[in-house]
Order: sequence, then structure tokens, then C-alpha cells
Amino acid sequence: MAGETMRFRNPAGHAGLVNNVVSLASSLAAFFETRIGLFGRESKTALVHLLLLAGAVVGALILIASGYIFLVVSAIFGIAHATGVSWVWIALAASVLHFLLAAGCGFFARTQLAKPMFEASMAELKRDREWLKSVDKRNQNQNR
Repeated sequence: MAGETMRFRNPAGHAGLVNNVVSLASSLAAFFETRIGLFGRESKTALVHLLLLAGAVVGALILIASGYIFLVVSAIFGIAHATGVSWVWIALAASVLHFLLAAGCGFFARTQLAKPMFEASMAELKRDREWLKSVDKRNQNQNR
């Protein structure tokens, strides 16, 4: 027993480098194949989930818009009944009010678009461009 040599245990086996590399490539291919298959199944499920979510959002927006229209129409007829004025004039006033509010929102959006965004980032990029130009000029002067 003391004279016996211990058997060498190579976890990779005695297949050699080429067979080990082929085995590694095969294992990696199997790994990626299962992950891609899993991703494919989950992406189909996620797509269905997002389509259902988008449908619910569109449905909610349609119902909100129709509810708003019914509310405005009811308010027009209610005001017309309470004041004794023709509903046509009340509807005209409501439409003018809505157009004025829409114009105000458009004006607000236009003023917001006029404001520069990402000022700090743009200033930093401008400084970077100037620095690159100065480095380029120094390199050209050194090469002469």
C-alpha cells in the first residue's frame, strides 16, 4: 500500500486539449441554446402582456374622452335649462373656451420648447470639443 502510486485524478479527463475545447464549445452552445429558448418564450409572453396593457390604456383613454364629452354636453344642457338661454349659444361659448384653453396649452408648449435642454451637458461637450481642438493643434505643432 505504501509503495503504490496514487492514481492521478484529472477532472477534465484524459481526452486531450482538442476534445476538451470541443466539449467546452458544445456545453456553451447548449447553455446559450437553452437561454435563447427561454428568452424566446418569455419575450412572447411579454409581448402579449404589453399588448394587453396597451389595449387597456387605449380603452381607458377612449372612455375618459367619451366621459368628458358627455360631461360637457350635460353641462351645456344643464346651464341652458337653468338660464333659459338656447343650448346652441352655450355650446358655442363652451367651444370657444376649449379653443382658448387649447391655444394656451399650445403657447405654453411652444415656450417650453424654446428653452434649451441639457445645458450642462452641452456646455461640457463644447469644452470637450475645444480641448480636442487644442490637443490637435499641439500635436500638429509638435510634428512640424
